[in-house]
Amino acid sequence: MTGAYERELRDVLAGVSRGVEKVIKTCTPEERERMRSVVQRPFLVVRAAGSGMEGSGDLVALRGDCSFPIEVKTRKGKKLYLAGRTKDQLAAMIREAERSELMPLYAYRLKGVRGDSWRIFRVETNNLRGVLKALAQRIPSLPRTRTGSLFIDWDQGMPLNEFIALMCSKPKSDDRVVNSLKARVPSEPSSPVVKDSELDVWAELKARKSSESSLLQR
Repeated sequence: MTGAYERELRDVLAGVSRGVEKVIKTCTPEERERMRSVVQRPFLVVRAAGSGMEGSGDLVALRGDCSFPIEVKTRKGKKLYLAGRTKDQLAAMIREAERSELMPLYAYRLKGVRGDSWRIFRVETNNLRGVLKALAQRIPSLPRTRTGSLFIDWDQGMPLNEFIALMCSKPKSDDRVVNSLKARVPSEPSSPVVKDSELDVWAELKARKSSESSLLQR
């Protein structure tokens, strides 16, 4: 049954219109608008399950600016405690992500709820750089129990529609960036401003030069 939810998430991240529309049927107008933004800036989503590579997650979302391995989970309860095989999966994701400097994600689908039923969590790693390091400050990490063990709490995750808006909306800082770049580019030198007094001096010098040339010719 998990495979069906993997396909659901894969279609959304890949910007497949029919998949997006299916997921947002019971969402609010604001959530629908955010989710639809992925159609304009989709990911290439590859199903990694069964590949034999531990730590790759169930899906890998690829795009020019960033990429994520994603582990997909679905339950009827809001909390999922990681133990045994699921804890080993998490350890493998951390290990492989730190080797490749990626930020792994968990996508948790809560069954039987209306609206946006997906929540996104970040797996903490130690060597993020660039865009991923900036994104890490916006995406909530997996929470911990009182004893320090990582687990999933649907209520503490980022709604998928907000994640999509974060990743796919047009940056609001475009104008500032363009203006900043323009400020760094040297402008063309402007024509010097010549005062009237300077024109008089130049005219006098030109007249003297003309007079001297006439005397030499005699």
